[in-house]
Formats: sequence, structure tokens, C-alpha cells
Amino acid sequence: MRVTLRVAAGPQVGRVFTFEQHETFMIGRSEDSHFCLPQDRYFSRHHCILEIAPPQCFLRDLGSTNGTFVNGIRVETAHLKNGDRIQGGETVLEVEVSSDSYYIPVSFKQSIPPTEPSIITIQCLNCGVASRAEASLPDAKLSYVCDNCREILKKNPQPIPNYQMIKILGQGGMGSVMLARSLKDGRPVAIKTLLPEVAVSEQSLKRFIREIEVAANLRHPNIVGYIEHGTHNGIVYLISEFVNGMDASKLAKFRGGRLHYREVVKIIEQTLSGLEFAHNLGFVHRDIKEQNILIEGEFPVYKAKLTDFGLAKSFRQTGMSGVTMVGDVAGTIAYMPPEQVRDFKEVKPPSDIYGVGMTAYSLLTGAHALDISARAGISETVKAIFEKPTIPLTRHLPGIPPRFAAVIEKALEKDVEARWRSAAAMREALLQSIK
Repeated sequence: MRVTLRVAAGPQVGRVFTFEQHETFMIGRSEDSHFCLPQDRYFSRHHCILEIAPPQCFLRDLGSTNGTFVNGIRVETAHLKNGDRIQGGETVLEVEVSSDSYYIPVSFKQSIPPTEPSIITIQCLNCGVASRAEASLPDAKLSYVCDNCREILKKNPQPIPNYQMIKILGQGGMGSVMLARSLKDGRPVAIKTLLPEVAVSEQSLKRFIREIEVAANLRHPNIVGYIEHGTHNGIVYLISEFVNGMDASKLAKFRGGRLHYREVVKIIEQTLSGLEFAHNLGFVHRDIKEQNILIEGEFPVYKAKLTDFGLAKSFRQTGMSGVTMVGDVAGTIAYMPPEQVRDFKEVKPPSDIYGVGMTAYSLLTGAHALDISARAGISETVKAIFEKPTIPLTRHLPGIPPRFAAVIEKALEKDVEARWRSAAAMREALLQSIK
């Protein structure tokens, strides 16, 4: 499956952009836009952004001055389909959604044009209700859970063989987390059930399982330990060690909304220790935030463990998810550095460093490092990531040690080259800053 954008009118008519996997595509006059239009005066610096996960394509206007139009109608958001026309100023892009015939030998592919995706009938794995979905081939096999069943299964997850369910610990976009007991040895475990948001192919499910298997190799005291995974009634589950505590976000709320800087140092230095280990093995977390750091014990004997290592990334990129920016996920996007918003695929360790900085800032202040409201939407958040400076920590905490504040603020530099070059370097500087 692929999505193609063709420039049908405007200063750069004739340009073609093709997408075959999950990507973001920003349009505007700014040089950091994927499609830069400095000569089209009707475009804003960061005009609009598309998130593309073929065959899905979702557009969001970024609060542009002159607006983004789809088929002549001004929109804030739009699900795009084959044949739609996007316009801003003098520029018009045509959307083409197509499907390659994958059984054709590679040597002949170039001579055979792609076709439109096949529309097939699928049934919900849980209730059997029929629906329609796009697929590469008319005989494709897809796994599907309807929206109603997804909500039911998140609130009342199915039992997993060989485990006794005790209680639900939480629910999120991907599914739910349960506390359970192993019938084999009696130990407590956490079971995360992962519910596809869209119809997914067998190939995508297998690829997602492979991603989990790769991440399962991470064994470190500050990374939640993997136990096993599998599928049950079409739903993927992941079993890991149970951390008897709470995540850092809940800990801060429990303590009145913020933590003392020495507590934050204890949590963050352990987080960086886990990251250093993972980065050295070639892994990037991609979703660092308070909710993904679990805390056991009482200060000063906190034990911090990173969880969901790479899970959100693989969930999206292997086709288990709809497009990220459709839902209310501004809170997660707010922790992403500019390079990660621009390109989900090519994320490197410095992006995790930025996420650590954002997490530390939030735990310290109970506020966001960028000048945005607590209820900022995705459009406002994305513009702030690119255009607004970080608020100095001392504005919230005048008495904080300057060397400590400088360590956190260096992690939040928009320029990748200006950040800490490694988790180990930031950890060492953090520990030295409070001596």
C-alpha cells in the first residue's frame, strides 16, 4: 500500500512525494518543513502536517493564517482519500492511494502501474460484526476488533491461559494492563493486552511480534523485565515483571503535583542508566514520559524502571495503530523533539534525551517546558515544539541549583547537536550538579 502526493498547481508543480510506511509530512514556509514553500506567501511557517500510515492519510492544519482547504472546503482536520485535493495559497496537492500487486516479480513491477486498494469485508474477532476495510489484495486476511469491542475489552480484558487475573491496573490507547498471578510459580506479573486500532494483516501481526521479541532482549535493573508474549483470540498480550509501586506521574500527583529536585535526580539518573544500556545495544525508547517510568520503594531508596520500551513505536509502525494525530495525544507529542515530529522513523538516542528532559521538567514543576496551556491541542503543541523557546526552570523554581537546572535545560535544546550526546554524559553531569 502506498500514498502519493502530486503537486498539481503552484510554484513547485510536478513534484511527487511517495509514502509506503508510517511517516509525517509537514508543509510550510519554514526550512524544516518537508515541503518548503518560501515563495508561496499565503503559507504560514508551519502550515499543516500530514500523518500517513498507508492506506490511511490524516491532515491537520497547524493554526495557519490563511487556512488549509480539502476539495475547496477549509478544514482543521481531515481524513484524506484517493482523489482528494489539498490546497493552501497557490499550491494544490492531489492525493493518490494505491496498492501494488505484491505477487508480481520485482523485475516486472516497474512496468505495471499500481492499482487502487481492494475493499473487503471483515468480521470483528470478538462479536463477529461485519465491516469494510481497504486491503492490498482482494483475498487478504485481516484481524479486526470493532470500536465497541475495543472499549469493552479494555475495561474487561479476556483471561490469558496459565494466569489468574487479579485486577486491572490501567487502560491506555493500545489496550489495558492487568495484575495477574502465574499459575506455574505463583509470582505476580503485569499483563498488557494490545488491541489493534484498525484492521491489520497477518504480516503486520507477525512483524509486531518480532518487534516485541527484539525488545525482549533488554535485561537491565532499570528496565521492566520481559517474561513472555503471545496471542489469544486474536489479541496480542505481553507479560512482564510486576513493579509494586506507581508510575512517576502518579507519584508526583500523590505528592501535590511536583517532586523535590533530589527525588527527581534519583528517578532520572536511573532512567538514564537504563537508557544508556539500551542505546549501546542500538535501541531507542521513543516514548519517554512520566507514565513510562515505574517507581518502587520510598525516597531515598527509589527504584526506577523504564517500561514499554519501543512498544508505542512498533505498535504504530507495524500497522497496529491508526494515525497518531487523530486522537487526543497532544500530551505525548508534547514530549517529542522537533526531529521526531518531522520523522517518526529516524529517531536516535538524542530524541530520548529530550524526552528525559521534558519528563524531569514536568516532575519538578508540574508544568510543561514549552509556553503552552495545559489543554493545548495538537496544532498548538506542534507549533510550540518548532517555534517556542523553553521556559527557564528558575522561573518556576527560583531556589533550584543553577548547575542542576542547566543539565535539564541542555537536554531540551531544539538543536540535536546542542543536547547531551549520550545518556551516560547527561547522567554524569546530573549527579555532579548536586554535589
